[in-house]
Formats: sequence, C-alpha cells, structure tokens
Amino acid sequence: MTNDFRNRLGLWSAALLTGLVGVVNLLSSVTPNQHGRNHWLKHFLPFEITASGHIFAALTGFVLLTLATNLLRRKRVAWLLTIGLLIISIISNLLKGLDFEESVLSGVLLAQLLLMRHIFTAKSDPPSIAQGVRVLIGALLFTLAYGTIGFYLLDGKFSEDFNWREAVGQTLAMFFTEDNLGLKPQSKFGTFFANSIYVIAASTFTYALLMLLRPVFVRNSTEPRERQRAREIVEQYGCSSLAAFTLLSDKSYYFSPSGRSVIAYVPKGRGAIALGDPIGPIEDRQEVIVAFQQFCQRNDWYPAFYQTLPDEIEMYKSLGFKVLNIGKEGVVDLNAFSLQGKAGKNLRTPLNRMTKMGYKVKFYQPPISHDLLRQLKPVSDEWLQMVQGSEKHFSLGWFDETYLRECEIAVVYSPNSEIVAFTNLLPEYQLNEITNDLMRYRRAIENGMMDFLFISMFQYYKEKGYDSFNIGLSVLAGVGETAESRSLEKVMHYLYKHLERFYNFQGLYAYKDKFHPRWEPRYLVYPSLGALPDVVVALIRADSGDRLLDYFKPGA
Repeated sequence: MTNDFRNRLGLWSAALLTGLVGVVNLLSSVTPNQHGRNHWLKHFLPFEITASGHIFAALTGFVLLTLATNLLRRKRVAWLLTIGLLIISIISNLLKGLDFEESVLSGVLLAQLLLMRHIFTAKSDPPSIAQGVRVLIGALLFTLAYGTIGFYLLDGKFSEDFNWREAVGQTLAMFFTEDNLGLKPQSKFGTFFANSIYVIAASTFTYALLMLLRPVFVRNSTEPRERQRAREIVEQYGCSSLAAFTLLSDKSYYFSPSGRSVIAYVPKGRGAIALGDPIGPIEDRQEVIVAFQQFCQRNDWYPAFYQTLPDEIEMYKSLGFKVLNIGKEGVVDLNAFSLQGKAGKNLRTPLNRMTKMGYKVKFYQPPISHDLLRQLKPVSDEWLQMVQGSEKHFSLGWFDETYLRECEIAVVYSPNSEIVAFTNLLPEYQLNEITNDLMRYRRAIENGMMDFLFISMFQYYKEKGYDSFNIGLSVLAGVGETAESRSLEKVMHYLYKHLERFYNFQGLYAYKDKFHPRWEPRYLVYPSLGALPDVVVALIRADSGDRLLDYFKPGA
C-alpha cells in the first residue's frame, strides 16, 4: 500500500468520521439525557451548566459537518478548528449527561487527526483568515451590544423589563443556555427581536467560517524578475501557438525545482488553470507537473492544463489526471500552400477581386508606433461593440498598447487609405511557425475581406521562409464523433451541434477548413470529475477577465 493511498484512505475516513460525530452531536443535543446519569449529575453541576452542554453539542455538531469536506481538501485551518471543536465536544457531552459514548467517538477522531497532522498542509488565504477572525470578534461584540441595547430599551415587549446588567445577562443567555433564562416575548416585535439575535449571530458566524476556509488568492502581480526568467525559458523552449501568450500580464508563474521549466497559470477560485503544457526541456516535464500538483494542493487549488498537445497525454493520465478533448487547432502548411490550379481557385477569386478594387495589406514591424496604435484603436472598439463582447484574456491577447507595440501587425487599407481591418502576429520561438491573435475589423466591410487578409498573410510569410501558419483553435470541432469518445465528450458534441444560434462553432470551423489546414487535437487536463465544475468556472473567469455576463452574450 503506497503512502499516497494510505493518505487518501486516512482523509476519507477522517472526513466521514467527522461528519458522523457532527450528526451524533446534533442528535444528542436534542434528545433527553439518561435518567440515572442525569440524576447523578444534578448533585454536582447546576442546571445552567448541563443545559449549556446541549447548546455546545449542537453548535459543535453543526460546525463539524461543515468542516468534514474541508478536511478532504487538507485544509490546515479546518484541521485546527476540528481539533478545538472535538475537545469542546468531549467536554460538552460529558457535562450535559455523562454521554461517554459520544465522548469516546470524538476522542477516537481526535487521536486520528493528531496522528495525521502532517497531511493537512493546504493553506487558506491569509488576508481572508484575518478578515474572518475580525468578523468573528466583531460579530460577537456587535451581537452583544445589539441584544443589550434592545433588551434595555424595549420595555413592555417581554415578560419583564431589563436594567443594563440584566440586559447583558439576557443576551449572553441567548447563546449559552437552553431555556434563555425563561425569556418570554409579549408581542410580535419582541419575538422578532429575539429571533433577530440568532439570525445576526448565525449569518456573521457562517461568513467568518467561509473566510477562514477560503483557498489562497493571488493578489500581488508577478515580480519583474520572475517575468524575465519566464521569458528566457519560453524563448529557449517555446514550441506552440500559446507560448507567446504565457508572457502576458495576466499570468502567474510556477518554476520547476530544477529551475529549467515554467508553468504559466491563472488562479481563479479553486482552479489554477495552466495555459498549455509546461515549457522547458522534455526530461523536466514530469517533475514540474508533479511539483505543480503539490504546490496547488498546498494552496487548496485544483491544477488543470488548457489546450495541451497530444504528445504528453499518457503521462498526464499516469499522474492521475483526466483528459478531455476540447477541439482542434488548424495549421496551414505554407510550403504546400498555393493559389495555382483547381484547388486554389476559390482562394484566388477574393484575392484578385479585392486587389482590383484597390485594397491592400501592409505589414508593420515592431516596435509599433503610437500613431499607428491610435489609428487601430477605433477599429478594435467598433469590432467589440459589433460582437457585443469584451476583451478576452488567458489564451488570447487583448488591445493593450504595451503588448501590441512588440508584435508584427498586418493592416488592411481600403482604396481611400482607411484602415478597415488588422491582426497582430506572433512567433512560436522554436517552431518555424507564425500565428495571429487579435482579428479586428469595421462593421461595414467588403465581402471576402477576411479571406483577402488571410491569403495575403499566407503568401507573405511563405516568402519570408516560414513553414506553417497557425490559424487557432476551433472549439469542440471533432469532439465526441467517434465510438470510443467518452460520455462527457458526446455531451459536448451535442452542444456543438445545437448551440449554433449562440456560438458559431461549426461556421468558424468550416471557414478555417477551406484553407486546408492540418487539424491537431487539443485537450483539457483536469484532476478529477468532482473538480471539473471548479475548473470550468475558473477557466471561464480567466478567459473573460471575470466579466462573466459579457462572456455569455451571443457572439461574444
């Protein structure tokens, strides 16, 4: 039995036992004590203390149920809270009625968690922990003040009127005694006020608990030295259409223990989504993925890799990951590209027509001038307004002058020298391949304009000596079409066929396919089916820049 299996078995058993203790405590708190034990306790402890045991048993039961799932996440804060609550559980069960059975169950779990203390290493977000503690303390003080002032001022609403000292005592009794010191509201407002104390306390306590258990959030921007280190690795080892996008400002970086590889990722919620495969020497690949898994586990994140190549799929599977086909990426072979003959007829027609009309494409080399960027901005803005969307991030660039200034840019000019379309182009470092990113154009453009731009780029980069041109991912293309496809991929294939009204998946694939590219599959690698919803939400947030409503607009 491996250590990893033993740890998983221990985590599951601890989580289940924690949930069981929580349920037992809740049931025990609302059932009568055994008469013999209760009679014996009355000689030693006042009623208020035994009644308080019921209250604490109920509270610990409720919180333990909440903490059970967080123990599975290996949360250090959840472990500490559970240890504390189990000690309270043991004491409260003994005080309320000498319930040895419940106390022994709590004691067994306490011993198990103490023995497993080295497993609970997942951190919570430090600012959130501080906020949770502040909220908890503030909630107790506020609720105490709220209840005290209310009981003091609300004369005639209860069976008795309170002075300041009695008001404080009554508020504390609301928390720590079973009969609330015999409080009897005499009006609807009195009942409302008494209940409001519980609502305020429960709401703030729940919020504080959520803050204490939140995953780590990355708030600080990447250090310039880290970005420069990543750039050096990418320039040396980058060999995909995503390589250049790993250097954009929305990325954080994880470096392998050897320091030779880098993973560019974006953390959102519980997902840490890496863009593509790790970049670095092949012999370093497995080591950096395993180290990234452990890094994510410490931060309570789910690691995932978006748009991975087929080359390392078996390695991901061997490390426990699941793999989902998400589409195909098209690569045009420029060496074989030609406008001659029958095959090139459909491509010659728009090129010749647009050329005769006076349209032309001009290529600008970096650094791009501020004046040109200023002319391109209205075209970009008009395109965004036309598609009713916003700038995407993560696997794409966006209209950022710092980014575009370092790119080669192809611009389409109309016969009257007006800019009507443009795209920026990126190298793939170790591959003799070029890819385009932003594709922006005016609302009213001539039919065949985009064909004209693409064909012009193919010709231009073929003459420049490039081997291929990457025309990007066609989402869901080819997914779930074979008998061997997984059930989830078949569901995605159904969406591909039936969401054409909102997202032009098939139309985009058909448009790219007329350039006769070589189609290569791309994958989403994720840790488990249970983690997939968090991973998908994180991916959507990363891609949309947290503008989720914009993301779901038709055509966005």
